[in-house]
Amino acid sequence: GSFPQTKAVKENRKLFRQGEISEAEYRAKAKEFIKDCIKLQEDIGLDVLVHGEFERNDMVEFFGENLEGYVFTSNAWVQSYGTRGVKPPIVFGDIKRKQAITTDYNAYASSLTDKEVKGMLTGPVTILNWSFPREDISTKEMMYQIGLAIREEVLDLEAAGIRIIQIDEAALREKLPLRRADWYSDYLDFAIKAFRLCHAKVKVETQIHTHMCYSEFEDIISEIDAMDADVITFEASRSKLTLLDALLENNFQTEVGPGVYDIHSPRVPSVEEIKEVIRLIVSKIPVEHVWINPDCGLKTRGETETVASLQHMVQATKEIRAELGK
Repeated sequence: GSFPQTKAVKENRKLFRQGEISEAEYRAKAKEFIKDCIKLQEDIGLDVLVHGEFERNDMVEFFGENLEGYVFTSNAWVQSYGTRGVKPPIVFGDIKRKQAITTDYNAYASSLTDKEVKGMLTGPVTILNWSFPREDISTKEMMYQIGLAIREEVLDLEAAGIRIIQIDEAALREKLPLRRADWYSDYLDFAIKAFRLCHAKVKVETQIHTHMCYSEFEDIISEIDAMDADVITFEASRSKLTLLDALLENNFQTEVGPGVYDIHSPRVPSVEEIKEVIRLIVSKIPVEHVWINPDCGLKTRGETETVASLQHMVQATKEIRAELGK
């Protein structure tokens, strides 16, 4: 759901945090970025658009800043992977939503186009797994608190006319207990329920997506299916789409979007490369259950490579549709 965080995007956030511009000025500039992003996506030819997440520094820190019960540091960086550092928020009290978090930006983006704009949220499992938790209450209770807070945001997005809402769970697998015998009682039983809490009250016509990355999922396929999302997108290109075989073996029913190119590299895939990936996907998954998307968000990529890669992805999809007579 994210687009490149350019120097101008980062400068806007920096000026606001330093008190050099007002919140109104900050939000107005963010909406300029959103407007440009919507036009870019329409020009590229994408079917479902996103607002670009220009107001977010980090997918967990941003939501934590808008939830009661969290406190933040300025310089307590920890290594995530490679050269990437993060500042995990710290849970100190009961977690509640202060106010609408993303609805204004998404509603604005939706007003700029006739296409669907997907709401983008981080799920309760990932928010908690990438935070420093409290020690006086259970992980289950904290996860449920976050799930209820995110549900308020989901319902606000739905009320604003957003019909596709993605609740990312990038870190679903990360806190699995070492002993497989403890997977369910100590984690999965309540982690899956926490996710379902987020979307339990949406209308039937509202489509719920989730996205997962950084993980192997073959041994928790049935649990992922039990999350009851309508569409699940996976980071899959670097694993040569081996996940597709596991989906088949487990009779996976949810619509899927295996990533068709690796966003962790600046390399731009050719149209033919992406077509080969799509052909492999539709040879194993019914075409009506397939979504075509990159591996993950594009926040860390450059603008030029992002546009070229998305153009190639759209062109490849159109050519495969023609081959299939769709």
